[in-house]
Amino acid sequence: MNSPAAIIIAEAGVNHNGSIDTAKKMIDVAATAGADLVKFQTFKAEALVIKSADKAEYQQNHTDTGETQFEMLKKLELDQNAHEELINHCDQKGIRFLSTAFDHGSIDLLTELNVPFYKIPSGEITNLPYLRHIGRMDKPVVMSTGMATLNEVRAALNVLLEVGTEKDQITILHCNTEYPTPMEEVNLKAMLTMKDELGVAVGYSDHTLGIEIPVAAVALGATVIEKHFTLDRTLPGPDHLSSLEPDELEAMVSAIRNIEKAMGNGVKKPSSSETKNIPVVRKSIVAKKSIKKGERFSDENITIKRPGTGISPMEWDVYLGKSADREYRTDELIK
Repeated sequence: MNSPAAIIIAEAGVNHNGSIDTAKKMIDVAATAGADLVKFQTFKAEALVIKSADKAEYQQNHTDTGETQFEMLKKLELDQNAHEELINHCDQKGIRFLSTAFDHGSIDLLTELNVPFYKIPSGEITNLPYLRHIGRMDKPVVMSTGMATLNEVRAALNVLLEVGTEKDQITILHCNTEYPTPMEEVNLKAMLTMKDELGVAVGYSDHTLGIEIPVAAVALGATVIEKHFTLDRTLPGPDHLSSLEPDELEAMVSAIRNIEKAMGNGVKKPSSSETKNIPVVRKSIVAKKSIKKGERFSDENITIKRPGTGISPMEWDVYLGKSADREYRTDELIK
């Protein structure tokens, strides 16, 4: 049986740079690419970070070095009206809206807006009150696990289960939070470890450059893929440089869908398209030279050649020593 298609989340994140028009253009790109959902980030800077907090190294490299993390995030907030406007635009474009909440008020807002599921970011995996809040909401949960040990993932999963989320409603995403993630640190097999150890559906949230790792993750069984994208990698902002541009996002979605088709159902048999090649490519037992009626078949007078419309060479031993029931010309199929 073929596996269900992986859910592809096009992560707009904060790459809208605070512009609703840019955010709408990103929705258009995600819809055109064939993603299932386009995801933003919902937060109030005052509830997310203290005003003196430093930015991450990758954020410092690609934003104004004179601003704090709080100042950077404050410019990237989306208020309720913006959320509603983006949801309406998603509806018009035939793609689902999603957002990640980073604080309690944002969880409540997304609940009011009826997002299809909650996405827990890697940074909240050790936030007990936050996990309990989401776990009580009686909706599917997708949780990223960047920076976490297996025991930390297990502890977060247990919190969700204890407050009422059913295990079959939870998907755990393997993730590395370095932007961009070095290939030698992807550790994609950890996704399979979590699947085996925790007994949950798994997926992958990607921060590498390029599209090959998400495609590989789907081949390994990822049920959800999340990938950042941007309108232009040269735009200012913390996440643009490690995001896909529109044509790359489209290529990733296409590659994933092709891989899903190629995985098949696991039954080893000739495909419908190659059955016609069997008589052309396989071989049969044929006369090596002229054979008289009554002459015994031997290595001296029979051989194996194409086409495969006669007796299979797997019957070679059966026919050695048998008597020819008629005359055969050179290269004639033995019947």
